[in-house]
Amino acid sequence: MSATSYHHLKKAPAPGAPMIFAFHGTGGDEHQFFGMIEQMRPEAGIVSPRGDVSEHGANRFFRRTGEGIYDMDDLAARTRAMARFIRAHRDQHAEAPVYAIGYSNGANILASVLMLEPELVTRAALMHPLIPWEPEDVPGLETLRVLITAGRRDPICPLPLTERLIAWFERQGSTVETAMHEGGHEVRPEELAALQGFVAG
Repeated sequence: MSATSYHHLKKAPAPGAPMIFAFHGTGGDEHQFFGMIEQMRPEAGIVSPRGDVSEHGANRFFRRTGEGIYDMDDLAARTRAMARFIRAHRDQHAEAPVYAIGYSNGANILASVLMLEPELVTRAALMHPLIPWEPEDVPGLETLRVLITAGRRDPICPLPLTERLIAWFERQGSTVETAMHEGGHEVRPEELAALQGFVAG
């Protein structure tokens, strides 16, 4: 059941290629990054789920009560469900390295999964994440490579919180790369260039 818990698009990886999980932002869907990843890494497998929470018709991966105010109980439950979903698909291609990318709300559910089960993913790209709480230290993130991208003037994901998250991953021993631009919450070409290099491996 876990492998079908979310409506999703899937493509199997070629031998030796990674499996890349893609998590859309609020209001996106399973198509948001699927084609982009195909172009960046044609031989890669892709699993792109659709968030199963509706916020006034916009797809999300967990509930919130306001901008930057998360329903933490709902986040915890949906993080466990997403971890089971990732594990089920990972186990179908046990030989493939597991990468993941997420944007905004998708970056937040991905970050929460990494904090819960750090061994699930070997590379993670968090684009405009917002983690408004102070996470505890998590053993097991030493082997993770993480790319964090952000806009220095992002009104939704304030730069100080992004910098705090970067410092948190560094404290866990993760290998951290960053790509910052001078804009806001939009994804800019320099972020995509960093992402392409990251998933190319």
